[in-house]
Order: sequence, then C-alpha cells, then structure tokens
Amino acid sequence: MTSLDILVPYWGDPRLMRETVESVLAQDCDRWFLTVLDDCYSDPAIGDWMKTLNHPRVKYLRNEKNLGIVGNYQKMLTMATRELVMWLGCDDVLLPNYVSTVLNAHEKFPDAAVIHPGTQTIDENGKVVSTLTDWAKTKLVMPQSKEPQLLSGESLATNLLVGDWMYWPALTFRADRLHKAQFNPELKITHDLAFVLELVFSGESLLVDPTVCFSYRRHSNSASTNSLFDGRRFKEERQYFAIARAQAEKAGWKKAERAARWHLTSRGNALWILCNAVVQRRWSSVPIQLEHIFNRVGP
Repeated sequence: MTSLDILVPYWGDPRLMRETVESVLAQDCDRWFLTVLDDCYSDPAIGDWMKTLNHPRVKYLRNEKNLGIVGNYQKMLTMATRELVMWLGCDDVLLPNYVSTVLNAHEKFPDAAVIHPGTQTIDENGKVVSTLTDWAKTKLVMPQSKEPQLLSGESLATNLLVGDWMYWPALTFRADRLHKAQFNPELKITHDLAFVLELVFSGESLLVDPTVCFSYRRHSNSASTNSLFDGRRFKEERQYFAIARAQAEKAGWKKAERAARWHLTSRGNALWILCNAVVQRRWSSVPIQLEHIFNRVGP
C-alpha cells in the first residue's frame, strides 16, 4: 500500500518545529513516515523533545556538521524509501487531511511526478493571512480550476517561468522520478523552482489539486524577505533564469525561453521591492534591483 515519506530538514525555532511535528502526528491517515534531520542547530531542545515521542514511524537524526539548506535537502533525498516523498518546512503545518489528500491524488493520477495540493498562508502566530504576494501567486499566475488538473510540457514551464506560484514545502513527489533532477548547490534561494523545472524539462508532469490541506508559514522577517531587500534573491534569480533559458532553448521550447528571458513577474516584484526600499531608505540594494528591472536575460 502506497505511503508517504515526510522529510523535515530542521534549522529554526523549536516551538514552531514542535507544531510542525504535531501536525504530522494529527493526520487522519497513518500511511506516513517522518524523518527529521537536524542540521546542527545550536539549541538541542528539539532533539530532546523528539526522543520523548517514542513513535514507531518517527525518526530523528542530527548531522555531524552543518550542510546548509540545499545540502540537507540532498542528504535527505537519499533517505527516502517510500513511494511518495515530501520536504516539509520546519515551521509549516500540515492540515489533518494532507496525507489522505496526496495519497488520493496519486491514486487518481499515478503518472504525476509532482502533486501540488491546495495551500493557505499563516503568519508567525498561526493566523491565516492573505498577503499581496500570495494573492498574486494564486490568483494571477497559478492555473485556476475547481477540479484537479494535470500540467506538463512547455505550457507548464512557461507558466512557472513567468511567475513561480508553487509552495515548495507543500509538494509531494513520486520517489521513482526524483533521479531526473538534482539540487544545484549554487542556488540557495531558487533551488526549489530549479528542481521542479528540471523534472518538467525531462518530461514529467505536475498535478494541481485544489483541496486545501497545507499551511505555509510566511514570516515578516524571514531570510527570504530579507533577501529581497539586500538583492540576493534577484541576483540569484537572474542566474537561474539564464540556466532555464538554456534548458528551454535545448528543448526547443520557444515560449519558455522567452519567459525565462523576460521573467516579467520577477521584474515586477523587483519594482515593488525597489519602491519599498526607497521609502525605507535601504539604498544598498537599489543598484541590483534596478539591474533586475531593466535588463532581460540574454539577447
């Protein structure tokens, strides 16, 4: 019977991590196995707490040295032994129907390499919120349907390169398809989009299931948010769009190539952040944001 490997690369707030683990334990379906890999976080509290769980389907491990987020993802990939696998964020929350939703989706669409279930956004305190970013991702860019829809090929690649609407920690993957992609160690921020698109370029499909079963936590002062203001995200996005453009060109996908070259949503986001940076007088990142706004990737 199909089951799900839930892999949690841990580095962060022990309180939120406990909430994450508790959300796994509260699933309405028990066909899951949880592995937490502690990337040498300084506070040992979570390891001590997890040992008290004494649960037959819960495993806690700790790296001998810090590998970083991408390195930890890659190491955890070797630990997956079930038919389906996900990398759950150490501060995100599964709603009780997550496992049953993705298993049901896999049963109905067994060829889908990636399953993207319905997702809601929560803040630091667990309150459901609606941000401008999430509204743009889910209403303007993400394909809309009240029923599950299977996406693939150039149209999917083009869509994701116009604007990345995915919530990476919510994704479930077919384990036997993961050999077609690998994490790029040079991409610290866009590794998730790069990984999924590598699967798409190899011919795999993605299923969007509108059933809401995942809570994605958005922090006001997260590393992702800070990377927008200091320019790291946009610098790396330009690096990745160049990679994606070459992949699209090799595949003969002209629309996807144009989407990577123009990366319109990313440039629009840079303009929005630039306006905020000027208001907040964060001048150091302005040159990078301006470069990202006014320059496409390639000729």
